[in-house]
Amino acid sequence: MDWRKVWVVARHEYLTNVRRAGFIIMTAAVPALGILVLLFGAFFAGQARQLGAFFERQFEVGDEPIGVVDETGYFSPILPEYQGNFVLYGGEEEAKAALLDGKVSSVLMIGEDYLETGRVVVMSTGSGFGAAALSDSDRVRAFFVDHLLAGRVDPVLRERAAAPLDVEPRVLSSGGETRGEGGWGFAFTFIIPYFLAFFLIMTIFVSSGYLLQSVAEEKESRVIEIVVSSVRPVELMAGKVAGLGVLGLTQIVVWSLSVWGFSGGAVLLLAATGAASIPARVLALGVVYYMLGYVLYAIMMAGVGALGTTMRESQQLAGIFSFFAAVPYMLSGFLFTNPNMLIARILSFFPLTAPTMMMMRLPLAEVPWVDVAGSIAVLLLSIPAALWVGAKLFRVGLLIYDKRPTLKEIGGILRGGG
Repeated sequence: MDWRKVWVVARHEYLTNVRRAGFIIMTAAVPALGILVLLFGAFFAGQARQLGAFFERQFEVGDEPIGVVDETGYFSPILPEYQGNFVLYGGEEEAKAALLDGKVSSVLMIGEDYLETGRVVVMSTGSGFGAAALSDSDRVRAFFVDHLLAGRVDPVLRERAAAPLDVEPRVLSSGGETRGEGGWGFAFTFIIPYFLAFFLIMTIFVSSGYLLQSVAEEKESRVIEIVVSSVRPVELMAGKVAGLGVLGLTQIVVWSLSVWGFSGGAVLLLAATGAASIPARVLALGVVYYMLGYVLYAIMMAGVGALGTTMRESQQLAGIFSFFAAVPYMLSGFLFTNPNMLIARILSFFPLTAPTMMMMRLPLAEVPWVDVAGSIAVLLLSIPAALWVGAKLFRVGLLIYDKRPTLKEIGGILRGGG
């Protein structure tokens, strides 16, 4: 491979696409939006506050009174500190009428068998989500605990029983080192590598879009026939991947700096504070997976995307890889509770999901070294294989104009000579 030619192609791709109107508009969109927000805040600050207060009143249902029907006697009368938030009713019909009239947001029906069963009927209007949220409300839990213990235990003990926990997360590595301490430290232990995975997906989408556009335009104008007469397909693909990868990173850097600037540096300051508690190993591995992931995805998308006969067809073919990159995000709810679950470990050894999966697992738990070493080894082995496959598909796809090759024909391409 002639690296001088790769550099020439990469430089040409970057300089050509960085001047495109579409790239400039998309890159300027975030700074422009930030300026509009600042202008709106400067000229309409008073109206904005009123508008915010209006929406807050619409969605803040937590302070609305709650009706109570007490058949046990433990909640009658309502303690003075709760009388503004809870209203006692003599029976179900009276409470139901108040609920329908909008006097209370919901009603707690506390039956005679409450002490034995703990059963409480929650009546509300609209959907059942309000009732579910109310049952898990700190205010309601405190109401029950305070009334059940009133006059039976020390007031200080009763107050602590109503709000027993103020959790400060502190995660230790296997070597006893603190991975995250306090709310912000724990949050940024997760947030920084999480956004590295997000930036990887953004880079894939942005760069692949320009790559596919570049190949489609050159195929349609027949310029590609002239180019491949002086540059080998593998050199052309490597140059496009490198140049357009830097183009995607340029756009992301501009967006990130814009967010930092319009936030007065607060985001960067908080990130630096949290980063101090993040092990260097996590940050270093995040960068490693970011680079390996982009190279692998870019090669595969370039090779498969070149098989399309139109821009839309190429995007559809390459979109398969974008789906794989996003799979770990679909499982993020499970990863929060168990980052080392079996499915997460399996996906960490699959090349197309390994980069984002590992970047999400690393800050959440002490990942076994076998997973780290194995996933990196898989990626390092997959990149040459992807380059071999991608170069063959890219070379043949560049000269296809009328129809997309079938799976049988693609198999023949891969079995055939270079």
